[in-house]
Amino acid sequence: MNQTIPVKAYSVLILRVLLSGIFLVASTNHLLNVEAVHKRIDTAAFKEIAYFFGKPELLIILSGAIMLLAGAALLLGFKTRWSSLLLLSVIVPITITVQTGQISTIGPLFKNIAIIGGLIFFIINPDFKKQKLEQ
Repeated sequence: MNQTIPVKAYSVLILRVLLSGIFLVASTNHLLNVEAVHKRIDTAAFKEIAYFFGKPELLIILSGAIMLLAGAALLLGFKTRWSSLLLLSVIVPITITVQTGQISTIGPLFKNIAIIGGLIFFIINPDFKKQKLEQ
């Protein structure tokens, strides 16, 4: 189904800017507090997922760099589909590893699910500059 609905241009801008913010903040935490993030992984119910992919310290730095670069690209509206795909590739394993399997992380789990929804929005609708939006 290919249905078009009118969307206010500034609403897409607001969504993109606010969505990118979480990744820019999280990237700072990953890059500046590697040991603290590693300790959080070690207490996660599914920490084996992180260890399956390699050394957690390397994954933390890599995910921080991806969140910083792709988050900035999303903020600026540059390659929104690709930046959203990169961010999705980071947030899904983090969500599964850290937020699932623990009742204490139910709020952050659903926060991440909502963020995933926002990323999917930009993956499906990547370039609003080329589409005519309702002003």
